[in-house]
Amino acid sequence: MNKPYSLYLDIVRFLASVFVVLDHFNGQQIVSRELGKYIPEFGREAVIIFFVLSGYVIAFTTEVKQQNLREYVVARCARIYSVALPLLLAAFCLNYLCNTYFSSPSQAYYEVSKAYVYIPFHLLFLGELWNLSEVPPWLIPYWSLSYEVWYYIFFATLYYFSSYKRVLLSAFVFLVLGHKLWLLLPVWMSGVFLYHQQNRFPLSIATARIGWGISILVFGLFEYLDADKNLTIVGEAIWPFPSLMLGSASRYLADYLVCLIVLCNFWCARYARFTILEKFTRSIKTISSYTFTLYLAHMLVISIWLHFYRHDTNSVIDILSVSILIALSTYLIGRVTEHKKTWFARSFDNLWGYLAAVFSKSSSPKQYQD
Repeated sequence: MNKPYSLYLDIVRFLASVFVVLDHFNGQQIVSRELGKYIPEFGREAVIIFFVLSGYVIAFTTEVKQQNLREYVVARCARIYSVALPLLLAAFCLNYLCNTYFSSPSQAYYEVSKAYVYIPFHLLFLGELWNLSEVPPWLIPYWSLSYEVWYYIFFATLYYFSSYKRVLLSAFVFLVLGHKLWLLLPVWMSGVFLYHQQNRFPLSIATARIGWGISILVFGLFEYLDADKNLTIVGEAIWPFPSLMLGSASRYLADYLVCLIVLCNFWCARYARFTILEKFTRSIKTISSYTFTLYLAHMLVISIWLHFYRHDTNSVIDILSVSILIALSTYLIGRVTEHKKTWFARSFDNLWGYLAAVFSKSSSPKQYQD
């Protein structure tokens, strides 16, 4: 992965998080309907970008860094739990305090009242398996983690095991995933495919830049024509299993088309040599290091803001205030979560070593004396 391309992917993933935030500005009525017309609603498309990027990065790290299973698990756990664990606990605690002392219980309070069930449930990312559809209170974006983490697990069964172990483990995990995760699995795996196939079809710089520009135009046309809405209707109409609810995967046909556009964009960017990005390496690396925190934390900030403050959707001051609050919270939270992945990685590595030692002792043959 050349440096301009790496920087490009960093920009894309940060912008994807920003688009999710803007999408929730509309969805949570931070802006009025009139102002919302000028704000792009690319939240779903941003998640598809994340899925493709996730598969691509996993393929890159497992090949280039040659991670073994232990390193893979530790790295994935550190990345996810460094942000998800603190924010999940914060969401439950804050929701409990707000609903207990400041207002009547919210719709999500049933989770808070049974936190001993739902916190482990969400820490295992079970919210989107089969017909389940559960997200933590005030953390709507958490739903995508229930896809991504299980894709990590499925990939590990294919990559780190062989022979009958690979067949049995991958089949078991595949069955656990359920129909919604099956539908979007090709999107995630397309990132793996792109990484392994991109060098087979090299492009000249000029061709790559033209192709990159065309992919942007096609994406713009896709959004302008509201193609996602029509494809969602078609997808629901042709879905042959009414007892299996589509839920978060209802836009699977549109997701496939967006996935193809993203693949084309990434493939062309790989050869476009956007060397100008190297002048902003430090800035790009800095802002992109808060991507995951921004993606997950902004809804917590918005929820608390709306809970305590009578927000005016037409007030520039109110909109600017919540935007600044999101940015400041992302920075402060990111400093103790996303930027502390090394500490989390060390903790998970120690846990792995401890569990390995325990299981090794329990499986070793006992010695008996006469």
